[in-house]
Amino acid sequence: MRLSNKIGGKKRILLTVLATGLMFVTAALLMIPFYFMFLSSLKDGTEILRNGLSLTFDPGISSFKNYTALNTYRDGIYWQWYKSSVIIMVLQTVIGLVLSSIVGYGLAMYRFKGRNVVFTLVLILMMVPFEILLLPLYRMLIRFHLTDTYFGVVMPYLVPPFMIFFFRQYVLGLPKELLEAARIDGCSDYGIFFKVMVPNMIPAYGAMTILSCMNSWNNLLWPLIVLNSNEKFTIPIGMGTTITPYGDAFDVLMPGAVMAVVPLIVIYLFCQKTFIAGLTSGSVKG
Repeated sequence: MRLSNKIGGKKRILLTVLATGLMFVTAALLMIPFYFMFLSSLKDGTEILRNGLSLTFDPGISSFKNYTALNTYRDGIYWQWYKSSVIIMVLQTVIGLVLSSIVGYGLAMYRFKGRNVVFTLVLILMMVPFEILLLPLYRMLIRFHLTDTYFGVVMPYLVPPFMIFFFRQYVLGLPKELLEAARIDGCSDYGIFFKVMVPNMIPAYGAMTILSCMNSWNNLLWPLIVLNSNEKFTIPIGMGTTITPYGDAFDVLMPGAVMAVVPLIVIYLFCQKTFIAGLTSGSVKG
């Protein structure tokens, strides 16, 4: 018995070492593009055009002057793009989390006529490509005079179907005794949600915060259609304008790309403790 336990323990240790090594190698490979982008941001644009892109670090031609050039490029337009991206990301994430969690909670905990029909419509919307909805959505924006506005960019993502589905599945995994106990204590429906359910849904909020921020920050197609003013462009659109037939502004493109990654890293560091828990719970329960 002791021998088998020792053999089993050695196997577990070996598997742990192999898994850790594999994850380390995978992480290192995934970091190569970021390393490449950072090194390129330290080089002058003419140097990149002359010698091409490489992964070698040369102290003689590397400096942080390109990052200071972001402040002067076209009168600091880069930071206006940054501001637009942050505003859109915050609006889309906060409103989407609040509304989607309320809808998902209602579909999971309350029985009402047409509940299955509503949930079926949510599943159908999840299967419809967003590109099919572009024309009717844009015509709607024109009718409501929301073109070239931040709210026009955010509007299609106010209640994302995937978020509704995720919160519903997560809430189905919570004990219904919480709901019954809160009602016995005299809590209203809103009190039950905000005082009882929301604290238990923190992992789901953490997971959806990261995914929503990533989708909003990297979104290109819809903001490109809605926004017309140069100062309201988001970072993906603005970075695209630095590449022209008359020349590419690598002095701004590379450091701008590095700075664009920073908010997502910060958000992930704040939400990483709840990210995995939220994803696993929401995917297996229900």
